[in-house]
Amino acid sequence: MAELQDHFDVAVIGAGVNGAGIARDAALRGLRVVVLDKSDLCSGTSAWSSRLIHGGLRYLEYAEIPLVYESLHERRNLRKIAPHLVKPLRINIPIYKSGRRGPLIIRLGMIAYDLLSIGKAMPGHDILSRDELLAEVPGLNSEGLRAGARYFDAQVAFTERLVLENLLAAKSAGASIKTWHRVTRMNISSCRIQSIDWTNERTGEEGKLTASVVVNAGGPWVDRVLATVTSNANRLIGGTKGSHIIVGRFDGAPNEAFYVEASADGRPFFIIPWNEQMLIGTTDIRSDETLEELRASSAEVDYLLAESNRVFPNAKLDVSDIHYTYAGMRPLPHRKKGPESAITRKHIIKVNKKIARNLISIIGGKLTTYRNLAEQTVDRVGKLLQRRLPECRTHDTPLPGGWGLDEAKNALESFGELSEQCVKRLLEIYGRRAQALADFAISMSDADLTLDEAATVLAAEVRFAIREEFALTLADIVFRRTMIGLWPDQGRPLYESIANIAADELLWDERRRASELRSLIHYSDSMLAPK
Repeated sequence: MAELQDHFDVAVIGAGVNGAGIARDAALRGLRVVVLDKSDLCSGTSAWSSRLIHGGLRYLEYAEIPLVYESLHERRNLRKIAPHLVKPLRINIPIYKSGRRGPLIIRLGMIAYDLLSIGKAMPGHDILSRDELLAEVPGLNSEGLRAGARYFDAQVAFTERLVLENLLAAKSAGASIKTWHRVTRMNISSCRIQSIDWTNERTGEEGKLTASVVVNAGGPWVDRVLATVTSNANRLIGGTKGSHIIVGRFDGAPNEAFYVEASADGRPFFIIPWNEQMLIGTTDIRSDETLEELRASSAEVDYLLAESNRVFPNAKLDVSDIHYTYAGMRPLPHRKKGPESAITRKHIIKVNKKIARNLISIIGGKLTTYRNLAEQTVDRVGKLLQRRLPECRTHDTPLPGGWGLDEAKNALESFGELSEQCVKRLLEIYGRRAQALADFAISMSDADLTLDEAATVLAAEVRFAIREEFALTLADIVFRRTMIGLWPDQGRPLYESIANIAADELLWDERRRASELRSLIHYSDSMLAPK
């Protein structure tokens, strides 16, 4: 029989951006919090977005004005609390004669966007003539080009780090973080969840915990989590699949992001400079694929390549130019009919009273609005607990790496052993925490300070990820801590060195080290473009 562990005020199931944000807010308000996820943090939908912190200009077409307003103001909050991760991004919209949206519609949308973001720190929009836009972006397709618009939003290059820092903040406030812990059953009695059974996916250990309130933030797995309580729950999630391709800088590639209407179906998609590459996406299709095996299909890849080549004719991109792909399922409300793009992106905080009075499920939501969703969810948790909670502080409390960036930069430069490129990379990934990482690196006895030829990746980052950042597997370290898994070569030349350090830190024998390395390579291969 599993041993009963401590009691918590709230158990959060899911360590994506919503679960992490809820955990941070709840812990900062004094609640006892535990987070459980069957995999690593940010290993689902949160990682596979277009990596934008944006208002959702497209949502104006569907009259979702409150959502746009919320998103634009959350963009400002995230720029304040995580300036090292969330940075301004200028976006261009070319307007073609064949497009469904003409100059007047685009102009009205731009004006509305500016009005809804009153108080923002970013500049307003510009309308460019055909010649002005071509002068700035000569690689752009000029055929049928009428004009262009330009506005600012923001980009989070590494969503994984945003999720991590929310969990680090939650832990600092007392939360217990249990990644690789699958919820196997939620035991119900008197219309309340009385306990939660879990299994450690890495060790096979089993356990049980209790919580006064349970928040199901499983993203596209929400229905699967509900199935651990009852087999009769109504379906809540009917998500759509979004895929992206990552390529190198091509002939005529823009230096700024482009938001373009696809000729095939009129759906807007992005072409974005990202991580010294170009991120192209996304698609929006209904899919019944197994969530754990979700991949960009050949049809989606061909669609994104064709549309990109149409907009930038000199690119001449084909499958061989793709560094890797990724795909995710948006956890949108279940809808049987209607176009995918019309399904609301607003989040729904549902108290599952018919199943258990202390169970909340999170449906939908956007990366941009995770913090506000978390605030609303914790307010709801307080009502279920019948407890008056302190005011939310997450809108102006910096994340762990989001303050003292100038001091951290000066400290890193003063070490004298780190290149300018290394300092830049560490600050963009770790923010203020880069200083603690550098101190840690100097204290380590690893043979080499850095791992790569460019001397930008510290050997100590591997041990730091394990000791300080919840990493348990090589994929955790490569793809969601050091972020080298998102390099053009997916960081493959460093896999052996990282495996050796991780094996020493985690006391793996040679057989275990080899097994973990095979798992990492399999994960990396799964992101390669379909042939």
